[in-house]
Amino acid sequence: MNPKILIVEDNAQNRLLMVDILTVHGYEIIEAKDGLEGIQFAKLHKPDLILLDMQMPVMDGLEAARLLKADPETRSIKILAITSFAMKGDRERILAAGCDEYMAKPIDTRDLPVVVQRLLGLEASHGS
Repeated sequence: MNPKILIVEDNAQNRLLMVDILTVHGYEIIEAKDGLEGIQFAKLHKPDLILLDMQMPVMDGLEAARLLKADPETRSIKILAITSFAMKGDRERILAAGCDEYMAKPIDTRDLPVVVQRLLGLEASHGS
């Protein structure tokens, strides 16, 4: 069975880009539009990895990451923060909230699958 990835992103174009990139690599994709829906879907679908936007309505990514890591049911799910935050201290704040890795927007379409594979503990399938 292919690894399952939950993409939590309020911007439909950004979501579509990540879905397109990761679907090509054989991942099963679930989509959520905000942090609250992301937490609900994480509990329901038990993904192997969550791509979590940091700036969203309803509940931002920092709060969602804290709640996911505080819950024994979702604590072990890896989280890749996707953010346009690029100020000094943002990376540290995001990792302190429980995210396992950090990727800045705009998304590097070549780098995303490599980071995803690393977080999932998979070997690169074609020596990137």
